[in-house]
Amino acid sequence: MRKNSGWGGGQALARAKHRAIITLTTDFGTSDHYVASMKGAILSIAPDVNLVDVTHDIEPQNLMQAAFVLRQAWPAFPPETIHVVVVDPTVGSDRRILAARYNGRTVLAPDNGVISLVHRDGQVEAIHVIEQRNLFAASVSATFHGRDIFAPVAARLAGGMPLADVGPATDRITTFAIPHPHPHLDGSIEGEVIYVDTFGNLVTNLTPQELKRTSPTRNSWNVTLRDRHIGPVRHTYADVPAGEPLALIGSTGWLEIAVNGGSAADALDAVAGATVLIR
Repeated sequence: MRKNSGWGGGQALARAKHRAIITLTTDFGTSDHYVASMKGAILSIAPDVNLVDVTHDIEPQNLMQAAFVLRQAWPAFPPETIHVVVVDPTVGSDRRILAARYNGRTVLAPDNGVISLVHRDGQVEAIHVIEQRNLFAASVSATFHGRDIFAPVAARLAGGMPLADVGPATDRITTFAIPHPHPHLDGSIEGEVIYVDTFGNLVTNLTPQELKRTSPTRNSWNVTLRDRHIGPVRHTYADVPAGEPLALIGSTGWLEIAVNGGSAADALDAVAGATVLIR
């Protein structure tokens, strides 16, 4: 009995390992029917798919925030994962919808720049324009492509449909300008806040590699946010007293400014775009 039970459990585990994964990232929020409608459309076609909510709390139409969240979530999932991103200010217009494959993972997104960071950092394997209308819902709303186009196409890809079946290949996509750190002649580096997380941590566009590349002989840096001196780059939040600001390399791999036990965004009155100077 134990052997049979164990063998059956192994089969179940094997099946679980091969369940297709679809992640969802939107600015829909969770108080309306939109997310549930997308999930229903997916499950009606692929009932065994493993649906994962990345977030539905992207600020409405905030493409940079969506691009950042996608970039952080994208490599954390196994190959063959399908990432669906619906932050789509121009839904219903002639903007294209893309199905792009990077490092074995597929991203479905409007062609409005939300793929910018993944496109910058990932290995491009294929990009196709989603045009095959027979893959869409029978009736397509001009204002809800998430349910009527993204969801059924993602479900069919999860069921094994080749990527090329969605439409023609392309080598042209829309990307937006990603802020780059600016080195100064005095050896300082100017960057900026590009993302504010739920805790109020201010994520910048500065990485340890960029700091070392700009100043290879230095092993410590002091951080200023606008006119507020933050101090040296620390190792963890507890390196300063509760309520004090600090700079450290966060889990994203980028420099962030935080407050131990608090919100840097609130305490320092800072938003995305705030200037950060490293000396």
